[in-house]
Amino acid sequence: MAASDRLEGRRALVTGASSGLGRHFARVLAEAGAEVVLAARRTAALEELAAQIGKRARCVPLDVTDPASVAAAVAAAGPIDVLVNNAGVSRAQPVLEVGVEDYDYVMDANLRGAFLVATAVARGMRDRSKSGGGGGAIVNVASILGLAQGGQLAVYAMSKAGVVQMTKQMALELARFGIRVNALAPGYFATDMNRDFLESKLGEAMARRIPQRRFGAFEDLDGPLLLLCSDASRYMTGVVIPVDGGHLLGTL
Repeated sequence: MAASDRLEGRRALVTGASSGLGRHFARVLAEAGAEVVLAARRTAALEELAAQIGKRARCVPLDVTDPASVAAAVAAAGPIDVLVNNAGVSRAQPVLEVGVEDYDYVMDANLRGAFLVATAVARGMRDRSKSGGGGGAIVNVASILGLAQGGQLAVYAMSKAGVVQMTKQMALELARFGIRVNALAPGYFATDMNRDFLESKLGEAMARRIPQRRFGAFEDLDGPLLLLCSDASRYMTGVVIPVDGGHLLGTL
């Protein structure tokens, strides 16, 4: 690992850290030297992960759809240098069968919640910057479905497209405070949300359409994550990086 990828002396808040990509991201950042603050609703899973990571990890309860919970978690985390804004949900259904409750469930977590967390953290970064601090790095976890379309995932795609635009808007407004805002746009990785589909016959057919002929392994995200969280990307902001094996080159 290059010296510019290291994160010693920095505190990183990872949302959605109780499972899936968030859990993996927390491990990666801790291995790069960061102190990691693990945040999610499932606190028992967070405590288990913190015990595995060791002294560099601690936990805060967080429900990203609740403004009071967001404010309390960000305050409890203390000064944050890096945010990995990862919490999210999905609900697959034909667009004409989406009800208001379905729409709100996905949008509240994926877009509204991401915005609440990002702005709460950014306010602290801005205030420290005004006092002579060093700004910070915000990494929003979007999706290739924020850049393209996929069957029966209309609201999810809409929410992630919103995260992409949120990333660019925040990057524009916050650059003067030394705050970099970028996004990862993962392709298809097996998580609790999509594992059943990816392991189905339809999933196997989709994998054959990806230029690299496979779904992603969590480790495929490590390099892009560390790039955006560290000084290796100090002159990058407003960037959305697809990590998808070339999936966007073809059709979804």
